Amino acid sequence: MKQREKRQGITLVHTGDGKGKSSSAFGVAFRAAGSGFKVLVIQYIKGKWKTGEACAAEKFDNIEWHSLGDGFTWDTKNPEQDRKTSRAIWEFSQQKILSREYDLVVLDEINYCCGYGWISGAEIATFIREQKPAWMHLILTGRNAPPEVIDAADTVTEMKMVKHAYSQGIKAQQGVEF
Repeated sequence: MKQREKRQGITLVHTGDGKGKSSSAFGVAFRAAGSGFKVLVIQYIKGKWKTGEACAAEKFDNIEWHSLGDGFTWDTKNPEQDRKTSRAIWEFSQQKILSREYDLVVLDEINYCCGYGWISGAEIATFIREQKPAWMHLILTGRNAPPEVIDAADTVTEMKMVKHAYSQGIKAQQGVEF
């Protein structure tokens, strides 16, 4: 592993309407942890329910995992609370990134918060450009990544849905989707 000062940190965005945005980010997180990196995952939307990836992360001393959202906000009954929660998570994320403790940070589903207007894409892009440590890797996931965040990123992947089991009446399957 390169020393931080010699590393070129990259910012990746996983967006689009297809499945696999978070799964891809978690794959990178586990790869980085296996390489000895200190990893931080902050989930913006998912609530307190246990997922396979969160359980797997508990087996690593070098992965810190926070599921801080209020749950699936597209079913929200209280958008003002979701806005407050998202802003609080964004403040927490900035503090953690600025602590310089982590080699890789995943901001899972943050793009949704921008799509709902709870966090500005311009604000996130400015933070990435001006405050993220140059050696730190950062991954932002979620549909509808704002153009400012896409512009600030080094690598952007758009997942395109071709076919999804849910549209065939198959519910999310443990071990594959959570």
